Amino acid sequence: MSFQVMLEQLTIGFGSTLMIFCLTLLFSLPLGLVVYFGRVCRFKPLSLLVKCYISIMRGTPLMLQLLLWYFGPFYLWGMNIGGYKFTAIILGCSLNYAAYFAEIYRSGIGSIPAGQYEAAQLLGYNRQQTFFKIVLPQMVKIVLPSVTNEVITLVKDTSLVYSVSYIEMFARAKQIAAAETTVMPFMIAGVFYYIFNFVVAWIMEWFEKKMNYYH
Repeated sequence: MSFQVMLEQLTIGFGSTLMIFCLTLLFSLPLGLVVYFGRVCRFKPLSLLVKCYISIMRGTPLMLQLLLWYFGPFYLWGMNIGGYKFTAIILGCSLNYAAYFAEIYRSGIGSIPAGQYEAAQLLGYNRQQTFFKIVLPQMVKIVLPSVTNEVITLVKDTSLVYSVSYIEMFARAKQIAAAETTVMPFMIAGVFYYIFNFVVAWIMEWFEKKMNYYH
């Protein structure tokens, strides 16, 4: 197989990787905020349940979670999982990263001085207005570096979906390497991942600069 054909095959696989990455971010970022609200909820049973969820998501490997999401419905309910693979991947990745984002949001919101809440109350803001107009903009600025680290990790974690036999870039590289007995596909895939991470880091750095109100 020529270098050009390898490149074309891996480019097709990269399209699947990019789709997993984008959909995971699309669902996990807002879901993390929902998880955060559950985490700090005054209703103790709900708060305890969310804490357990976060502990499990952060304490077990993402690959294991993907396998459970994929094979679980079959073993539990005899569900036909023929067309369920991509859904299981997005569910597994989104729920895993939502737990991490929830803790990042919690640290960001917790760092905002209590005096700002009191000032908002004196100005007549209700809890929703205080959160969305005062707390959330500051929280986004504070947590961007931590979110950037997680997003970069997500780029690399997309390769774990090979565990459920989903063909994305890493899985395609493994197939070509096994068939052609060469490490070249892995080297090309490594370049793809590096460039993708470089672009993601540059975009996130641009957002950080835009959020820097002092310059």
